[in-house]
Amino acid sequence: MIDRKSHLDTRATSLLLACCAFWGLQQILIKTTVAEVPPLWQASIRMAGAILLLWLWCLWRRVPLFERDGTLGGGLLAGLLFAGEFVCIYLGLQHTTASRLTVFLYTSPFVVALLLPRFAPTERLRGVQWLGLAIAFTGVVAAFSESFGHSSSGQLLGDALALGGGVLWGLTTLAIRTTRLSTASAEKTLFYQIAVTVAVSPLLSLALGERWGFAYSSFAWFSIALQTAIGAFASYLAWMWMLRHYPATRISSFTFLTPLFALVFGVVLLDEPLTLQLVLALASVALGLVLVNRRTSPSVQAETVRGTN
Repeated sequence: MIDRKSHLDTRATSLLLACCAFWGLQQILIKTTVAEVPPLWQASIRMAGAILLLWLWCLWRRVPLFERDGTLGGGLLAGLLFAGEFVCIYLGLQHTTASRLTVFLYTSPFVVALLLPRFAPTERLRGVQWLGLAIAFTGVVAAFSESFGHSSSGQLLGDALALGGGVLWGLTTLAIRTTRLSTASAEKTLFYQIAVTVAVSPLLSLALGERWGFAYSSFAWFSIALQTAIGAFASYLAWMWMLRHYPATRISSFTFLTPLFALVFGVVLLDEPLTLQLVLALASVALGLVLVNRRTSPSVQAETVRGTN
């Protein structure tokens, strides 16, 4: 039996904050490294490195990756959705601005909140929690509103791809929670996703004409090493573990912090201006997260479960 909790405790909240903070920093790392290492080639290198780290981790922890447990179908589905998200993000950036892409991508928590309760009634959000989700999303929109109006010629296509990436992200979470993957180890769940991405991303990189190489600066390799060890391995493994033990709707809401952390790191590391919009956006997301993660009384939880029977 899996010990699935009905709310986020201190451990989960701390892990989520750490993951979102690093993912925000990772956006800065990718941005500063892309001049040397093309994005999909970066992704290919770090995912290949993550598979190696995951394999070594599983050897050390004696976690089986290849036993027959009925998870193959769900695993391949989650892997394809995960890889598809990366494809949508990269292609979307060719047609729209990063700010617009960020806003559309972070519609993912709404996909989870709308669809997951149909399969897991305890994941259903109440009215005030939906309000919190909306407030948090509004904070993200506000943070990027200054540059939201600057568009490219293929903006509509880029926006559609970004929205597709958000939907695929949400569907990946749905696949993990509603298939046999829900009983698999976090390691095996992650293995499916990065293995499929390793198979897909180099092919797409070649198809798009990215130049491959390894003669990069020490900073570029340091950046890729961080993205591999902490981003693609440690943080994703922690995320899969949390999806196995905590409500996915509440976990997903925390991802609104990621683009705001990226802006904060831009202020700290790149001397970008600290604007009133960013401060208000952080406050809005914080308020939204408090509302989304309000404890639901036992009587309301029981009523939710009975209503689906």
